[in-house]
Amino acid sequence: MSITASMVKELREMTGAGMMECKKALVETDGNLDAAVENLRKSGAAKAAKKSGRVAAEGVIKLATSDDNNAAVIVEINCETDFVAKDANFLEFSDLVTQTALAEKSADVDALQSSEVNGKSIEQIRTDLIAKIGENIQIRRLQHVNSEGGLIGAYLHGTKIGVLVAAKDASTDLAKDVAMHVAAANPEFLSSDQVPGDVLEKEKGILIAQAQDSGKPAEIIEKMVEGRMRKYLAEITLLGQNFVKDPDVTVEKLLKTNNASVSGYVRFEVGEGIEKKVDNFVEEVMSQVRGDD
Repeated sequence: MSITASMVKELREMTGAGMMECKKALVETDGNLDAAVENLRKSGAAKAAKKSGRVAAEGVIKLATSDDNNAAVIVEINCETDFVAKDANFLEFSDLVTQTALAEKSADVDALQSSEVNGKSIEQIRTDLIAKIGENIQIRRLQHVNSEGGLIGAYLHGTKIGVLVAAKDASTDLAKDVAMHVAAANPEFLSSDQVPGDVLEKEKGILIAQAQDSGKPAEIIEKMVEGRMRKYLAEITLLGQNFVKDPDVTVEKLLKTNNASVSGYVRFEVGEGIEKKVDNFVEEVMSQVRGDD
């Protein structure tokens, strides 16, 4: 059977695969469009499986908020290179993933990947994109934030850092300012009463050892440790930190002045916690020349 340009075009629109791959699939299936789609999907799944072990530490952070602004989701979608992180197809997929996570209230990544859009699961769309782009693409994590009776402060620093803040009795601008502060200062905890006991004990032990080296009396050492612990808690908690836009006030004082409060926040940064592989550039170029997958 003769394979026409219109057949190749139709298959490309259906699958997003390259022109040569589409033509090859149609030749192999004697022009059977459905069979060609199936073959391309199998090929894409095989490529995705082969690339799944490759480190994907680049990518984007995406946010989506509900129409009433009291619920939102934050998602990290990874790829292997910063070049692909700026690719229109990758960004379109990232937007689709984030909007689906919000609409479906996906509990986790597995649930999200099972969600269907226009007859295809998110996982199938991801697999197809890997085959098209040629890089490992992963939906790494997501988290929902709700603020019933309040609103969400959302902030994206470029595409690499995203923050959601659950605020109550706060203006939109104030909630966003707190989210910007979280992006910049990266507090570990919301407040001092949320710091785990083992974290406190470890830090206190370090401070006691340091103070004892001073040779000062025990009662003085105790006061030194108390003061340093207060400073430590202020540094690692959102409410205790000095507000980045006005270092003369803490975030807690800022909120109280505006009769507002924050019940929680989430901060995602692209690639945090992922051990990045240091590539040999020459070998990478040679690999491309050889046509290695």
